[in-house]
Amino acid sequence: MDTDVSRFGTVEPEELPEDLRERIEAVAEKSGFVPNIFRALGHRPAELRAFLDYHDALMERPSGLSKAERELVVVATSGANHCTYCVVAHGAILRIRSKEPELADRVATNPWRVELDERQRAIVDLALALALARDSALFGERHLAAAREAGLTDDEIWDVGAITALFAMSNRLAHLTALRPNPEFYSMGR
Repeated sequence: MDTDVSRFGTVEPEELPEDLRERIEAVAEKSGFVPNIFRALGHRPAELRAFLDYHDALMERPSGLSKAERELVVVATSGANHCTYCVVAHGAILRIRSKEPELADRVATNPWRVELDERQRAIVDLALALALARDSALFGERHLAAAREAGLTDDEIWDVGAITALFAMSNRLAHLTALRPNPEFYSMGR
């Protein structure tokens, strides 16, 4: 049990049910390590499975949002929530997918004021306006109108909202567990 990674300890992939072990081993093979989120959530396999299923449904589905734009939503949401784990982990993925080594750091440190192109700004503003990271009751028609005016489709707006909601939840789990990022994430894409 590794309490340095999570205040609730961790589970290694070989301790997981076969379906989860296979999914996590595929990620580890691609990245070269097992992301700590899987080790931390692994002691509750049904929840880890549900998390992975929803993550993949949102982040891997064909859509108007590019994979880099999806990661932009994650980093903006996580930056607004001060979630170190998700900023570091998804910042690495954003650097790789956007091929912009500074973008993730700029977005994470101040998603409200970072200079972005018009489409990126609309995506980040929508994620922040959804305020699922802060107060979702403040979200309304004016936010949808601004996103549509910037050229986002209803399908893309849904994706931004769903990704924001998932990662607002993920940020809270990371805070609950005091989840520590893997050291490998810090140098990826730089």
